[in-house]
Amino acid sequence: MQTITGKRPVGAEYLPVIAGVVVGIGGVGAALALADVDSPLRAPFTLFFLVVAPAMAVGGALRGLDTVARCVLAVTGALALDLLVAQAMLTLHLWSVRGGVLAVGCLSLLILTGTRVARRPRGATGRAGRTTRSQE
Repeated sequence: MQTITGKRPVGAEYLPVIAGVVVGIGGVGAALALADVDSPLRAPFTLFFLVVAPAMAVGGALRGLDTVARCVLAVTGALALDLLVAQAMLTLHLWSVRGGVLAVGCLSLLILTGTRVARRPRGATGRAGRTTRSQE
């Protein structure tokens, strides 16, 4: 008989695999849309990218919330970002599928990068910038 002593929930070891599959499907959807490939997978994979990319970026910024609230707010934020991008592109008469996918991808990357930069410790520098007591 095996005893589970860790605090990790059962199945938590599969989370990196699931995250990799999600990123892979989203990447394929973005690539199919940007390359303008005629495929039956283009529409569902692109839609998946347009929801998941901003949802993961917004969800990364909401670390302090519980899981359900974080998921709901991340998906809501992703849909709001998609609608704002579509509205801006339509208003400026710049609408295209490629442009929409590119704009949503860039905004998601900016949100994710901003979250990572904001979480960096204030005094963090590279290895070359560190001093120890013996060097002073």
